[in-house]
Amino acid sequence: MSDDVEADLRAQFEEAFSGADFPVSSQMDLVPALPKGPGTKFESGDVSFTAMELAAKLGSSQDFPYEDVDSLVDDVIQGLKDNGMI
Repeated sequence: MSDDVEADLRAQFEEAFSGADFPVSSQMDLVPALPKGPGTKFESGDVSFTAMELAAKLGSSQDFPYEDVDSLVDDVIQGLKDNGMI
């Protein structure tokens, strides 16, 4: 995985989740912020997944509640790495 893919995905996550009403206490609190709801797709290079896929695969990697978008995105990126998704 290249640093470009990680940086690109990080930017997409920040944009998508920044509209959430923080603090967020569950994945469901993020859904209204997503432009296409759970079907919102994140793509970079050969990597592609929807918000629903992220929620299913990273549920155990997230430590709710999140007070801000940066801490949320940091955990999402780390979860992707830990699960071999990037």
